[in-house]
Amino acid sequence: MNIIRTLTILLLSVCSSTTLQAQDIVTGNLFPATPPYDQPLKGWAPYTNAGKIHQPYSMVFLYASWKDLEPIEGQFKFEQWEKEDWIHPNAEGKHVIFRIYMDYPKKESGIPQWLLDKGVETQKYEQHGGGITPNYNHPEMRKALAKFIAALGARYNTNPRVAFVQLGLLGHWGEWHTYPQPELFADNATTKIVIDAYRKAFPDKMLMARYPRKYAAVPKWLGFHDDMFPADTQNGEDWAFLTELKASGQDKNWAVAPIGGEMEPFQAEKWMLHQYGTTLKALLNGHFSWVGPYCPALVEKQDNRYLGNCAELLRRMGYDFRILTFQHKRIVKRGDPLQLFLIGANHGVAPFYYKWPVRLALIDINGKIVTTETDLDIRRWRPGEFKTLLTAPSDKISPGLYRLAIGVIDPWTNKPRLQFSSKMELHQEGWQIFSQIEISE
Repeated sequence: MNIIRTLTILLLSVCSSTTLQAQDIVTGNLFPATPPYDQPLKGWAPYTNAGKIHQPYSMVFLYASWKDLEPIEGQFKFEQWEKEDWIHPNAEGKHVIFRIYMDYPKKESGIPQWLLDKGVETQKYEQHGGGITPNYNHPEMRKALAKFIAALGARYNTNPRVAFVQLGLLGHWGEWHTYPQPELFADNATTKIVIDAYRKAFPDKMLMARYPRKYAAVPKWLGFHDDMFPADTQNGEDWAFLTELKASGQDKNWAVAPIGGEMEPFQAEKWMLHQYGTTLKALLNGHFSWVGPYCPALVEKQDNRYLGNCAELLRRMGYDFRILTFQHKRIVKRGDPLQLFLIGANHGVAPFYYKWPVRLALIDINGKIVTTETDLDIRRWRPGEFKTLLTAPSDKISPGLYRLAIGVIDPWTNKPRLQFSSKMELHQEGWQIFSQIEISE
């Protein structure tokens, strides 16, 4: 009875206009459980073409060159890219993070020939294995960048398979630097054109920049990626990833936009075994949600300590939603609001960044499912405790006895995808079941 009284008081603090009588409520306390390691929009995001992937993952990382996607001005090869790279066996059923480049050391130039024909100058370099840097500040380059980004957004802004979009396009590897020749990089006017064009073209996607440099040091909605994690994440230098974020005032952006990035290539054993403490600290301090395209999942390793550290890192990165206690009316009259009160915590280091629908499912004795959408915005569950009153309509639910379940719906598949790290019965379609509820006439 003390638990019920406490929960009722908490419920009043969440929604003073709604009360539940103690004799008419169902209350449950849930034990913790280990969630799957391929939770959506977090974890490893490996290359598709780097060989076998040895651990669970929910995302893949794709590169493409501008020249391949727009070989003729105004004619785009997006469908061909999707047919060639997005259907790779390693990408099946996975969300996509992508980056477009012009300059990738050791690879063929990704600068469209038609852009060079407009007079955009280039300069060769020998560092990093050699490559070609264009004049990013040429007027024709600036116009073309804005048009290409607009076309990219028209194709992918509403594509529910796309997880995150990296700005790319500028600098070696699309990483927004031309080290050790910084004078070759884009100026503030060009970087502003690129960022503004991306924001306009992708109003519904999370965007990520490599560094908070030039105009990228301004937007408070912009995410970032550290492509030398954790070696350069917080190494004591003034150019370290987190140091630069703090100096630019972008170190709080993680609250609204993702932080991720690539592990130092071919050094997974070093960072997951010998210097794992540094790795974990960098992930926690940086509020990382994902690691890739090079990541520990690309290494075949049976060492229990290696695998255990990977499991811990996967659990700690991004979000980790745990429901501790739930409460709802035992009987709900059809047409009255169906309400579910939750107490829980986000034990991860970041929010969930998209407003995926949260639905309640009512499963009858024959296994038939009726769903109803709640008013919950799951993005509000930032790290720490939460108390939430979910409200959903019941007018389309036939009277009867049901099992009440919850699901966070992936818009790509329209099925429950995210799982709460609480010990609950898991329905075959992905719903997590709380308890029994009755809908009355």
